[in-house]
Amino acid sequence: MNILLVDDHAVVRQGYASLLRALLPAIEVREAATGEEALTRVQEALPNLVIMDFGLPGISGLETTRRLRQRLPQLRVLFFSMHDELPLVRQALDAGASGYLTKSSAPEVLIEAVRRILAGHAYIEQPLATQLACHPQQDASDPRLQSMTQRELEIFVMLAKGTPARLIAEQLSISSKTVSNHLTLLKSKLQVSSHAELVHLGIDMGVVRVAS
Repeated sequence: MNILLVDDHAVVRQGYASLLRALLPAIEVREAATGEEALTRVQEALPNLVIMDFGLPGISGLETTRRLRQRLPQLRVLFFSMHDELPLVRQALDAGASGYLTKSSAPEVLIEAVRRILAGHAYIEQPLATQLACHPQQDASDPRLQSMTQRELEIFVMLAKGTPARLIAEQLSISSKTVSNHLTLLKSKLQVSSHAELVHLGIDMGVVRVAS
């Protein structure tokens, strides 16, 4: 069996690849830094599982997954992301993912998810699975979310959480100007004029959660 690990941050990718190789020595682990590279590597290696980051430069993790699943419907994908917001989790599952974990998960949780998905099961991190069960249609029908592209939704979530534009650009491997352009488009689509309004709207729409 072999796994393809897709993440554009080399230190992060290599660290998790080393972890997987150490704890799953019978499985070959290959790496890709972009969606485009992943599409090529999958055609070459035909992995049993792709571990996919959400925010990739160029072709997003979601679009990469859609394309991979169209070509290879049997391919299993586990999203491994910094995001824990339900709209993004639902988008990943709708794209054909078999599982979803956040990067705050303990190493043993990642290994358990890999094992279960390779065995033919689905795996969603327990807190996320609980939220999905408790709020099955919380955001699914909101036309404002449906009108957003994957990148716009990702940036909206991060902005609504109060993440500075500079950090959004760094984490998504895009330029600050691109973030600014998306912000302008989002304000127009959502008919708001300030960051504060975006935060309140995100809370109202259930995109970000307020700790109780």
